[in-house]
Parts: sequence; structure tokens; C-alpha cells
Amino acid sequence: MMRRTLANMASFYTEQQPVDVKDGLARRVKEGLFVGKAPYGYRNVRHNDRSLVEVDPEHGPKIERIFELYAFHGHTLDSLVAHLAETGVSYSESAPRFTRSKLHTILRDRAYIGEIAYHGEWYPGSHEPLVSRAVFDRVQALLGEQTYQSHDLVYGCERITCGHCGNAVTGEAKIKDTKKGPKQYVYYRCAKYNKNGHPRIRIREADLDQQVLAMFDQIRIQDDRVRDWFGRVLRARTQDQQRDGQERAAELSRQLTSQRNQQDRLLNLRLNDEIEEATFATKSRELRDRIAQLTLQLEACDRDRSEQADIASKAFELSQTLREKWLNADVRAKRRLLEIVCLNFSLDGASLVPAIGIGGSLAAPALPHHRAYGSVPRRFGWLNFHFGLVEQRKSQFDQVRSRKRHVQSRAAAENVSR
Repeated sequence: MMRRTLANMASFYTEQQPVDVKDGLARRVKEGLFVGKAPYGYRNVRHNDRSLVEVDPEHGPKIERIFELYAFHGHTLDSLVAHLAETGVSYSESAPRFTRSKLHTILRDRAYIGEIAYHGEWYPGSHEPLVSRAVFDRVQALLGEQTYQSHDLVYGCERITCGHCGNAVTGEAKIKDTKKGPKQYVYYRCAKYNKNGHPRIRIREADLDQQVLAMFDQIRIQDDRVRDWFGRVLRARTQDQQRDGQERAAELSRQLTSQRNQQDRLLNLRLNDEIEEATFATKSRELRDRIAQLTLQLEACDRDRSEQADIASKAFELSQTLREKWLNADVRAKRRLLEIVCLNFSLDGASLVPAIGIGGSLAAPALPHHRAYGSVPRRFGWLNFHFGLVEQRKSQFDQVRSRKRHVQSRAAAENVSR
């Protein structure tokens, strides 16, 4: 009898132990604590016989730097690996170099925005976030696009498409022996260059640079009166967009209030045990993401309303100093200028054809409709608007000058006849 009782107690203990462990882990998750080892950038510490997490003073700043470089400095995973190695940022003493897979894991980890993973779901954590939600969302968008940029080519990473077949234009470096020693030349050609019937055209990077500089010179305005007039038009246009921004902010506020009300109702359902914990975790994460997204959009909308005039002014100033900035820029800065000014390029034979803003081109600038700005980044809209209005205003000034010279000539002729 005693032996049977002991066997039953042992069996109960064996069955109950995993249940107690799961309950303990679930309690840690509810308290916002990691259930295991903290991710890279944090460290586990003991405080009052409890395992807590704090920012690692050695590795935490590395995480912040990695997110900043990928989000705002145009790096790919490969170029980021090289940059970290060049600047002496090491992963650990035993493995000094960051690998591509490690960086990808870090950039995808939601723990750095203050969440913890448990059974495939993410829950709010109590640890200090290392990355802001805005930066994290930007990184996820860039990772989702799977962009792969060429390291040394200004016009690489599919920035130019072939006007004949629509495929990407790629670059290649050739080293030639000259009297002054080996010299590198960069050529660009269509990826389908060797296909039967395809024009076999290659163009030097220096020739593309000259075409870009010619485009920048065409943008530049020399007449002070046109420049002043354009400033007044920008201010008037800004007021219209500020009114649209106010309407957009009101709609975002309404949606944000609705999402928060749904969050409260979801919590009440869970407290009343009307939905399962797994369903609650999934829906709660979806609502948190949506609320965070709406909050960012609302903040951006408010910021746009207050900075609209400044943005327009800076965009116009940039368009007047593009040549100087281009000549003094490195490869990465030149790519950035091309992204700001042009949505894309196509190569028609040996001629570079830019697409400015919302489909207008430099050869035939189009005045965009006011409501069309929401479909592309605002900076493109402003520059496209600039091209169309400046060309229109130049034509008006030329007509006025022509009429004035004609009147002066007639007056001079009448004086001579008298």
C-alpha cells in the first residue's frame, strides 16, 4: 500500500513538474521578462534572486548603430558587414566579425523595440528598447524590398532601365593599361546586351555624369524675378497642402481612437475568459502594430503641417545647387541626389532619360494635379512642380521681353521718322 502511494506521488510529481514550469514561464512573460537568455545587446543579471535583463553597455550601442546604418545610410547586408569590419565594430571576442545571417537576425528581432517572444507570439516586455519604432519599421520596409545595391557604381542597383527591352542596366569596371599606368573605366550596358537583336550599346560612366550635370544646369534658375515669383507660389501651395494635412490628421485621430477602443474591448474579453490566450496574444499584437503605425502617421502629418514651408524652400534651394553638390559628392551621396531628384531613369540608346516626380520629364515637364502628391514622396512632387512652373514662367517672361523689344523698336522707328 505504501509502495503504491509513493509510486502515485512520484507519478503526480512527474506530471505536475512540466505544468509548473510552463506556468512559471507564462508568469515571466506576463511580467514582461524573457524566458531564456537575453538577445544580443542585452545581458541577464541577478537582482534579489530574480533573473532580470538590462542593456549591455558593450554591445547595446552596437545594436543602435547597426539599425541606424541600415535605415539611413543606404547599406545592404553585405555592405554593412564590410562597414562594421572596417570601422572596428566586432561581434564578440571569439567571433570578431558580424556575419550576414547575424545581422539579418538582429534587424528582424522585435526584442529591440521592447517586446519578448513566447510560443511564436510577441508580448510587451519590461526591458528598455534599444531602437525606436519608427526606425524599426523603416528597417523592415527596406528588408522587405530586398534591395541589393552595387558597392561602387553610381548608377547601379537597377537605377536605370533599358529603353529597348525594359531590363535593368548593369555596370562593369574595366582596367586598361595606359602610358600613366593602369586606369579603371566603368561602362554601363543592358543586362540583355548579348541577346540576339538587342542594340549592342555601352556607355561610359563619365558620359552619364555629363548628362546628369546638363540636367542639373537645366534646372538651375538664373533670373532673380523668376526665383522670387516661385517662392511666392510655393508658399501659396503650402497653405493648400496644410489644409489637406489637417483633414488627414483628423481622419488618423479617428482611426487611432477606434483602434484603442478595440484594444480595450479585447482586454475585457480576455479578462472575462471569453477568448483563448493565444487568440488574445495574436490580436493584441496586431492592434499594437496598427496603433503604432497610426501614431507614426499622425506624428508625421503634424510635422508635415509645421515644416511644409521649410521643406519646400529647401527643395527649391537644393535644385539650385545640384551641380556643386554633385561635383563634391562621393558615390553614396551621388546616389542619394539621384533618388531625391528622379524617380528612375531609362537609357534610350546612349541618352539618359530621367523620369521626374510623377511622370513628368525634363524634356516635357508636366504640372501635376494637386491631389496627385499622395502617390509619391513629397520631395518628388515639389521638384516636379518646380520644373513645370519654371518652364511656364520662363516662357511668359520671354514673351514679355519680346513684346517690350518690339514696342521699343516701333517707338524708335517713329522717332526717327519724325
